Amino acid sequence: MTNTPDLLRLIATVFIAVTCVVIGDTAGKLLTGGGVDPFIVAWSRFFLAALMLLPFSGLTRRELPALLDWRVLLRAGLIASGICCILTALKTEPIANVFGAFFVGPVVSYVLAILFLGERPSAPRSLLLGLGFAGVMLVVKPGFGSSAGMGFALAAGTFYGAYLVMTRTLAGRFRPRFLLISQLLIGAVVLTPFGLQADFPVPDVPLLVLLLISAVGSAVGNFLLVMASRTAEASLIAPLVYSQLISATALGIVVFGEWPDLVSLAGLVLIAISGLGSLLVHQRAGRGRLSTPPCPRTL
Repeated sequence: MTNTPDLLRLIATVFIAVTCVVIGDTAGKLLTGGGVDPFIVAWSRFFLAALMLLPFSGLTRRELPALLDWRVLLRAGLIASGICCILTALKTEPIANVFGAFFVGPVVSYVLAILFLGERPSAPRSLLLGLGFAGVMLVVKPGFGSSAGMGFALAAGTFYGAYLVMTRTLAGRFRPRFLLISQLLIGAVVLTPFGLQADFPVPDVPLLVLLLISAVGSAVGNFLLVMASRTAEASLIAPLVYSQLISATALGIVVFGEWPDLVSLAGLVLIAISGLGSLLVHQRAGRGRLSTPPCPRTL
């Protein structure tokens, strides 16, 4: 079992990491809401984050051919698609609701892991994921006021769920820092044609600052998650990522004045309970030992 000081330190690190990611997405929402194409924001995030994290990646010449491995390429394509979708959703939807819909990702990952990896999660874990999915449905409201923006948020979560499964299949073959830098480098290359085709606004100081915040928030958040991966296993960190909903809701209120409606708020609470319950189940099962890295997240 992980002792209390280590667990508290891990919780603080993960919360700071996911808050940095939300800050990056808040800057992205300000950009897309101001008319900047989501592909430009996504491309700049990958490109600048790759530049910032490359010196810390430990990438070697022998690892370069692995960047062309079809599984590495597919994984990077999934996360790049997810980021483009979530930035498109943020253009029109409240940030807390977008993150709520995005958390369909663990459910997608759960189903794909059963179908393709032969995993058999415990009954409590399955029930908690079902509770989280119910919360997602309350946020999305399918058929009852749902919008195209929320559809993009669900697509982002679906891409992320598939990305998580691909990460699991590659976790034993590649270093965590290689997986992180590979998705940034490949994402930057893949999104370059789309970014060049979009209408780039006239650069000014506010625009450049927001682009930098968007990239730095994502880069710092992912770097902290990689650092956390050196001491804690994925199944312990994954539930802590649900704390992202707290940051998303708070920043949505402070920056945009976006208060979730009662139904969406109920959904966000259910998602948070699902994440907290998963953490408690993990701790009670006594699997909190310090070992395996989590799946780095670039959203």
